[in-house]
Amino acid sequence: MLRCYQVAAFGKPLVLTEKPLPQPAGRQVLVRVECCGVCHSDLHIWDGYFDLGGGKRVVAAANGTLLPLTPGHEITGTVVSAGPEATQVKAGQRKLLFPWIGCGTCPPCRDGNEHLCAGAQQAIGIFSDGGYASHVLVPDERYLLDIGSLDPALAATYACSGLTAYSALKKIGRLREDHSLLIVGAGGVGLNAVALAKAMTGVAPIVADLDPAKRAAALQLGASEAIDPRADGALKTLLKATGGVMAAVDFAGSDTSFGFGYGALRKGGHLVTVGLLGGTASFSIGLHVMKGLRVSGSYVGSLAELRELLALAQTTALPALPITMAPLDQATASLEKLKAGQVVGRIVLEA
Repeated sequence: MLRCYQVAAFGKPLVLTEKPLPQPAGRQVLVRVECCGVCHSDLHIWDGYFDLGGGKRVVAAANGTLLPLTPGHEITGTVVSAGPEATQVKAGQRKLLFPWIGCGTCPPCRDGNEHLCAGAQQAIGIFSDGGYASHVLVPDERYLLDIGSLDPALAATYACSGLTAYSALKKIGRLREDHSLLIVGAGGVGLNAVALAKAMTGVAPIVADLDPAKRAAALQLGASEAIDPRADGALKTLLKATGGVMAAVDFAGSDTSFGFGYGALRKGGHLVTVGLLGGTASFSIGLHVMKGLRVSGSYVGSLAELRELLALAQTTALPALPITMAPLDQATASLEKLKAGQVVGRIVLEA
């Protein structure tokens, strides 16, 4: 039997459901879930909407998420069985799932950017049942990646948290030693970025977060400095110390976090926005142009980028994201802790 914890009603405790195991067909693969990360995006699914700022929302049901739904998209597990057309995977293999599955036919999908699918999205845990479960059915074996000797709990976080951080930092690229990098928001994704920053950009980042515990975690992962953006004169002090940062990544995605990251840029600087807390932003177009600034959006990452991240993680001594393990039956409690801001790093559910 397949056991899963599902969103049966938005905002209500998840419901334990049991149903027969699906039988994979074609290139499908049935995976026994070992670990599943609890992501902030799961909160949006649980709440039933995404905040666009200015009082606007995208309602999950109107965007293709129909209930009941099993959340969870950061999944490692073991292959149980595969359809007759799946020839590359074998039972017993431990794999990481790439969850950001698209329609395969729209222009972004044809470009290799299924995570930006403009058609009928099939993202696991978002539009199809995910990893808050004993098993998950993967539509194609090509979405299963080897993790080598990586810890399966850490590897699970790479499917979203790590991939999102990797893709955002990749948009920045290598920085000079005299350049400064600012990371705004030290949640699970932001801390993964701190762990990756030195290897990817060559610079240890400055981290801004409201929570002292998360600032402390950032320093342990290699941040050069951790600051409270609400402190009196925090932005002025940062500008004076750095002359303005060359790059900033906003992993919070609120009005204030965007404003802090954008305001910290030097001339020619680049702000990458990632977080989805909701908000709107405004700035002087004239000053934006005269300062030569850039603002980019970055949403999770591609299958190719996840392969790159796994290769980096297996060949580079990266500091490990703080992880708290919890049994699968604590899925609702884990979401509540995340919503209350009580999680440093990632909660990973053990199925």
